[in-house]
Amino acid sequence: MQHRSLFVFDIETVPDVTAARNLTGCDSTDPAEQNAALFEHFVVQKRKTDPSVTAADIFLRQPFWKVVAISFLEADIIRPDGPSGPEQYVLKRVASGTKDDEAEVVSGFFKMLEQKLPRLVSYNGRSFDMPVLRYRGMKYGVSAPRYYQAGDKWNSYNQRYADDWHCDLLEALSDYGASARCKMDEVCSVLGLPGKFGVDGSKVSEMYAAGKVQEIRDYCETDVMNTYLVYLRHMLMVGKVDPAGYNQAAEDMIAYIEQEQTNRPHLMEFLAAWDEACESQFTLDNFKQTA
Repeated sequence: MQHRSLFVFDIETVPDVTAARNLTGCDSTDPAEQNAALFEHFVVQKRKTDPSVTAADIFLRQPFWKVVAISFLEADIIRPDGPSGPEQYVLKRVASGTKDDEAEVVSGFFKMLEQKLPRLVSYNGRSFDMPVLRYRGMKYGVSAPRYYQAGDKWNSYNQRYADDWHCDLLEALSDYGASARCKMDEVCSVLGLPGKFGVDGSKVSEMYAAGKVQEIRDYCETDVMNTYLVYLRHMLMVGKVDPAGYNQAAEDMIAYIEQEQTNRPHLMEFLAAWDEACESQFTLDNFKQTA
């Protein structure tokens, strides 16, 4: 299938403390006590094989995360030289789901996917983001048949190696585990990209408790832009984007940020961090001039 659109996405989550009642029998309505009960359940399970485990060592399994933000970058995929030629990407928007209700956020994601069948791009999306979204979709009775049935045995959203359907950069860049799986921030530091600045995922629960949902969305959007820029460099490396296409995509990103700067200052903060990280060498032409 020749996908016509690119959908780069990222989610932010907090522990679903309400699950504590069903899983642990905790009757408390205090979120802090529910959270402690949830983590203690998994501590007990882990201590069966490792007696030294504490709550700080636990990362909850995918069903126990509540989605508080989904951010995405959407672009059209253009193939001016036909199906076998290099691709070009026309940036349409960087945005976030605006609903505060998790059910609406999750169902909105799958509705988009069902309608557009875009190529998905993520960083650790196969191991975390998509499993979380699938479990939460099941929780809210979402139906997404095209996600499961589109394509064929070798080319579909659920085929691990079908990068044309879902390119998980953590997988692709590590050759599916043949080499080390590097954090996105580490990859960005090598490529002259901003990476994480100001906020990281460890602060999301604290921000959510303080009611800073918009700040979480802003942070998530900068993660999406980092993911897109890493993806562009990856596609250049594998030959699916040529240098002219890469340069145009980078310039489009800068133009989009400048267009949005009045109402979305976090995008300008991203551009400033990018400028510093790459020493103002945003395009391949700049690289060649300084080589």
